[in-house]
Amino acid sequence: MNTPLTCKRGAELRAVTIRTVLSVALLQSASLTRAAQSDDPVDLATAKAAAFLVGIQDPRGAISENGTHETAMTALSSLALAAIGNLPGDPTPNGASLRKAVSFLLNPDRQDAEGYFGGRDSSRMYGHGITTLTLCELLGSGADKAQDKALRTACEKAVSLILRAQAVSKRKGNEGGWRYTPAATDADLSVSIWQLMALRSAKNAGLQVPSESIDAAVDYIRNLHFQAPPLSSSPTGFRYSPTTAPVWSTCAEGLLALQVCGRYEAPEVLSTADWLLKSPPDPSKAKDIWFYYGTYYYAQGMYQRGGLHADESFRSVNAALLPLQKPDGSWKSVSDKEKDRVYCTAMAVLSLSVKYHYLPIYQR
Repeated sequence: MNTPLTCKRGAELRAVTIRTVLSVALLQSASLTRAAQSDDPVDLATAKAAAFLVGIQDPRGAISENGTHETAMTALSSLALAAIGNLPGDPTPNGASLRKAVSFLLNPDRQDAEGYFGGRDSSRMYGHGITTLTLCELLGSGADKAQDKALRTACEKAVSLILRAQAVSKRKGNEGGWRYTPAATDADLSVSIWQLMALRSAKNAGLQVPSESIDAAVDYIRNLHFQAPPLSSSPTGFRYSPTTAPVWSTCAEGLLALQVCGRYEAPEVLSTADWLLKSPPDPSKAKDIWFYYGTYYYAQGMYQRGGLHADESFRSVNAALLPLQKPDGSWKSVSDKEKDRVYCTAMAVLSLSVKYHYLPIYQR
């Protein structure tokens, strides 16, 4: 499976401006204010992570490492900051950083005339889905009326592109899904889920999203479910495509996606959640799995399931992630598949953010 964000760099990608050690230290100090009165390790870890993300933001508002996939990484970082309780209008360093990040994403050079966010930074439909989801989650929470208006316009154009891409005539078995480009005639689970999450978020925010489009995407995902036979060691869950076998990360992806769309008691959800309960995140197996990517979906999907699944996953996610945080607040890479510090950190924060459940898309 191709990594969600490891595409070739665009020719116009620019390096991030390096902040001075002093300025980063000041930002970290301010970001830790909320956690200073708490001894909860998740509070402390997410505050340090926010300080890291804020500290590497460049003057334009981009949050990325070495200019890699600037739009997608800035969106993912913004989603992480919002998931732990920050808003663009907050009078804090984190709020100011999120405000600048949103302004960067709304810059006309990020989204083309067709509404596409995935072209300028070469993140393709992965980046488009991530950016659309982020901006839809922030609708109505802009720093001012002008930013709110720009958010709505950008989201409407981005959602329209997702709907047009879904409507492209697809090869049999790919109907209802999405792939790497808006004109693709095939589909895969990972790209499709980012688009589906974006559509669900847009619909929650009051944008026009046909129910038929969400239903078609849900049908596509349900058709990727694989039920392992009794006593089998094979995973029960969702496949990346009809011709592949389910793996830990894809099982977690499908689990979250169906529940976000209200299918909480679907048989595919019940069986996958039970299999994942016996398969917690394990960084020692990172060379074989998309660890940070899968842990994000695992944490949020099991939280949606509730009860024992939520309780056990909260403990296992914290146990897996907290020891991997570096002194500077970032999360270290545990495999060649996931090297980018911004990506690893944002995904870790989104995984830990189940404690807060601030964003509508992640609420039960």
